[in-house]
Amino acid sequence: MNKTLVTYFSPTGTTERAAEALAQAIGADLFEIEPTRPYSRADLNWNDRSSRSSIEMRDEAARPAIVRTAEDIAAYDVVFVGFPIWWYVEPRIIDTFLETHDLAGKTIVPFATSGGSGLGKAPQRMQTLVPKATVADGKLLNGRLEDDALRAWARDLGL
Repeated sequence: MNKTLVTYFSPTGTTERAAEALAQAIGADLFEIEPTRPYSRADLNWNDRSSRSSIEMRDEAARPAIVRTAEDIAAYDVVFVGFPIWWYVEPRIIDTFLETHDLAGKTIVPFATSGGSGLGKAPQRMQTLVPKATVADGKLLNGRLEDDALRAWARDLGL
């Protein structure tokens, strides 16, 4: 049996709801990826080229600081990583999380929430950041999340 962790970054609460539903459905532990400086509504305004999120996403090297790392990450075989889609990929704070944890040998499963796009190139980008892990294709978790559907997805992943 794989020990599973569901991690997530959720500046508006949408991804948090998806992460909680997933963790409950598959019996996984839950960990929030929290920025040391929370994102304000203005920070998240993707229409404003000078907003914090816009600036971060234009900078491939941006790594927003996180409050804490996940304790005992070594104990987990599978790590689900949830986030809102920003500019067709994962937010840079997810890159911070991936690079500050030893994920070698683990299966990383991205999941995202989005108002209008798919996962884009997030799984491919994430794989380059954790080359010694296996990054699955992932899935969008928008709308109503049924326990049976979430468990079926985990089964389809071989978990």
